[in-house]
Amino acid sequence: MSCSRIFVLFVYHLTLAFLLQKAFGAFNCFSSENFAANSPYESNVNGLISTLSTQTPQTGFGQASVGQSPNQVYGLALCAAYMSSSSCQTCVEQAGNEIRNNCPNNKGAIAWTNQNGDCLLKYSNVEFFGQVDNQNKVIYLNPNTAGNPEAFSRQTNGLLLQLSDQGSVRANRSAAGELQVYGLQKAYGLTQCTRDLSSSACKQCLEALIGETLPTCCNGKEGARVFSGSCTLQYETFPIIPA
Repeated sequence: MSCSRIFVLFVYHLTLAFLLQKAFGAFNCFSSENFAANSPYESNVNGLISTLSTQTPQTGFGQASVGQSPNQVYGLALCAAYMSSSSCQTCVEQAGNEIRNNCPNNKGAIAWTNQNGDCLLKYSNVEFFGQVDNQNKVIYLNPNTAGNPEAFSRQTNGLLLQLSDQGSVRANRSAAGELQVYGLQKAYGLTQCTRDLSSSACKQCLEALIGETLPTCCNGKEGARVFSGSCTLQYETFPIIPA
């Protein structure tokens, strides 16, 4: 049986914008099975990462399988919708390096490169395409509490639900928007799914994060970034998409 981990990382508001540029990643070696060094499976993993590093920058999403059973490996990579192709390629290569370094012999692993959610890379010896993965998850939390926590949470959740509706039917499975929450303060939101998911599965993935994850980790907080193996959501009181 595979195991899952949820990482909750706290980031101070005053240094958040700076730290988001400084990008450290998260990873999970989620398979209970290992492979031997220099084995056919390792060769297939390396071939998969190379393929995704080339394929993903073309559209921001890549999906492939390499090899034959019992050494077949399945994988995908996703870049944030606002990234350039060159930045996407660098990001996917970095994610591949993180997996090699931190999960060198694990048959299933996922890496998120940084707190911006710039990209993720995931592979497994079990085919997972089209299946919602909210078990593998990382949360970056802004610990500052909003001035009116209940109203702020209600309004930001509404914004994210609206974006999940919009993004789930788009070809790139992504949507961004903003909302005037109170006074002059705005909330900015961003949602995105891996493109192996159908529109309904994308919406299901995001609604689960909004309805199940946000209330337990982030209610009333001024910002949160939740990245799973299939979808991501972010909200902040400052613009999320880099200028």
